[in-house]
Amino acid sequence: MSDIVIIGAGVIGVATAHALTARGITDITILDRDSVGSGGTGKSAGIVRCHYGVTSVAALALASLEFFENAEAELGQDIGFEQVGYLVGVGPENVEPFRASLANQRSLGVDTREIGHDEVAAMWPTAYLDDFATFCFEPRGGYGDGYATAQALATSLKAKGVTIRQGAKVTEIVVDGDKVTGVRLADGEVVPAGLVVVAAGAWSVPLVSPLGITLPIQPIWVQEVLIDPAVDLGAPPVFSDLVSKQYVHLRGGEMLFGNSSGEGAMTPIDDPDVYPSRATNETVELVVEKAMHRFPGIEDPRLATTATGVIDTTPDNNPIVSATGYAGLFIAAGMSGHGFKIAPALGRLMADIMLDGDTTLPHVVASEFRLSRYDDGEPLVSPFVYHGATGIR
Repeated sequence: MSDIVIIGAGVIGVATAHALTARGITDITILDRDSVGSGGTGKSAGIVRCHYGVTSVAALALASLEFFENAEAELGQDIGFEQVGYLVGVGPENVEPFRASLANQRSLGVDTREIGHDEVAAMWPTAYLDDFATFCFEPRGGYGDGYATAQALATSLKAKGVTIRQGAKVTEIVVDGDKVTGVRLADGEVVPAGLVVVAAGAWSVPLVSPLGITLPIQPIWVQEVLIDPAVDLGAPPVFSDLVSKQYVHLRGGEMLFGNSSGEGAMTPIDDPDVYPSRATNETVELVVEKAMHRFPGIEDPRLATTATGVIDTTPDNNPIVSATGYAGLFIAAGMSGHGFKIAPALGRLMADIMLDGDTTLPHVVASEFRLSRYDDGEPLVSPFVYHGATGIR
């Protein structure tokens, strides 16, 4: 019998185990139906930023930065973290909430500052910037590799005695009355446990529904387009364009574009296992149109490829990190596209809730992430509302 079973070997599951081992607990079994990082983690754009209006989420992102900056030294493996910085541009309609959010972020210790068009032009010399009102820059931001991060954490966990079983599909959470006692696998094997964490993204929903637990998580199909600029753009910062509603960063010389909102950005699907592996022609055309508007200085761009994936989205676009009505059963799901950048600290938040019922993470209010917030009429939303970009801020 393991003290703890974690369902899901994505970055949230392994980060939770990592936080538990930091507290001296190693009798942990992680179960994944496929392999480490094979779900949403492996398809993440990997953007690292602290630009959030929700104080607790910004604080989780800030606390995670230290992990990303020191991961290679701590884990002995490269996680692909490129600290190129993170840039946000807004139009006139968002200047007021933008500046209020920046002030709040700085009060938490986030290194971010408002900058002007000239500084941005030096960072992205091929960009058209006249339709932006202002910008901010986070020098500690950037991007990483979700799959590499999960693999590095898994290797570290195994060295500490944590068991990771791949190809072990959980089909049932076993309870005795109102207490969890373990999980059942597809082959009938029961893995006993005193504590169970469900960290399986959108796949968490059918696991807990037989227990009468309704997770308000919607699988969302995400489409991204990679464009070869055919020129060397150097190492510009990740750019969150809240005018054109897109994000872009360079990976291996290619520009990865995604829609932040609107057509092709958020497409609800019924089954997180069933979605097209290629972006639609309509999405490609929209991304190319936006890219050409924003980067007219790129004279001969070429479509390289497209990428798709699934995110697990909640009604308030924020995670559920929570105990349940069953003793010993916990949920860490509904990351809403924020999972990678907050995973290291969110893993600690989950571990703290499991062991203490609360957290000592600075500026993080554990109860804000509880599952019951929806029934209580207390969704976790930003007080700094960005027009046209509420879901990502």
